[in-house]
Amino acid sequence: MHKNAQTVEAFGRFMSAARIDGKACAADLEKRLKQRIANCSVQPHLAVIIVGDDPASHVYVNNKIRSCERLGIRSTHVELPEDTDESVVADYIQSMNQQNDLHGILIQSPLPKHMNEEALTELIDPRKDVDGFHPVNLGRLVQGRSDGMVPCTPAGVMEMLRWAEVDLTGKKAVVLGRSFNVGMPQALLLAARGVDATVTVVHSRTRDAKSECLQADVIVAAVGRPEMIQPDWVKKGAIVVDVGINRVDDSSRERGWRLAGDVHPDVALHASLLSPVPGGVGPMTVAMLMANTVTATERLCS
Repeated sequence: MHKNAQTVEAFGRFMSAARIDGKACAADLEKRLKQRIANCSVQPHLAVIIVGDDPASHVYVNNKIRSCERLGIRSTHVELPEDTDESVVADYIQSMNQQNDLHGILIQSPLPKHMNEEALTELIDPRKDVDGFHPVNLGRLVQGRSDGMVPCTPAGVMEMLRWAEVDLTGKKAVVLGRSFNVGMPQALLLAARGVDATVTVVHSRTRDAKSECLQADVIVAAVGRPEMIQPDWVKKGAIVVDVGINRVDDSSRERGWRLAGDVHPDVALHASLLSPVPGGVGPMTVAMLMANTVTATERLCS
C-alpha cells in the first residue's frame, strides 16, 4: 500500500481502493508551514477580495480565513457588493501591490458578469499572485521554472501524490479538463522534469475519453461533471484523483442535495488509490494557498 493512504471499506469480496486523505495531507503540510512562518522576518499577510453574494465563494473565503488563523497568517478580507464598478476592484489591487507588509493578493472567483476577471488578475503583482493565475506565473510554469507561483489546486494534487509516495516516472497520466487554472497546469506539472509522467489531456472534443482513461495509470478528473468517470473507465490498479466538487439533487438527504465528485464512488472497486469528495483535493487547495502566501513572503522579504 502507498504510504499515508488509508484503506477504506471492502465491498463484498472486492477490496476497494486506498484513500488519499486530503485533510491529513493538508494537516501535515500545515505543520511544515508553521516552522517556515516562525523563521520569517515578518508576519505573512494575505488579502482576499470578494465581490457579490455567491454562497460557495463565502464558504471558501471563510475556510481561507480559518486557515490563516490556525497558521498565524494575517488576513485582510475586502467584501464588496455585486454592483461594484470594476475600477473599484482595480484600485484595491493597485493599492495592495504597493503595500510592503502585504504579501499575497487573491480575487475570489467567480466575479460578477460585468467584470473582466483576466484583466483584473493581470493587475496583480506577479510576486503577490498567490492563486498563480497571472500570465507571468503561468508562463514560468510552461518554461519549467520553479520561481513562479503555481495554481493551488494542481499544486495540491501533486502534493497529495508526493505525500502518498506515488512514483509517477514513466506512468501514463490522463488529465480530464483543460482549464487554465486546473487542467492545463496539472498536465504541465505531471510532465515536468523530475516527475516525468507521459500526459494526455482529455477534453470535450476528445473522440473516445473512456478508452484514453482505460490506458491510464493515473487519472486526474477536473471537468465539473458529476460522476462522469464510471468504474468501467478505470483499469485495475489505477490511481484516481477527483478534483470535481458538484452539488447534485438528492431527495434522500434532509437538505435535498449532496456533494459529488467527477468520479463515481464505485471506481474504488477498480482503483488502487482514490481521493475522496469531500475531504480530498479541497482541503489541499486551501493548504497550497497558504503555502504560496508563505513562499511569497519569503521571496519578498529576502
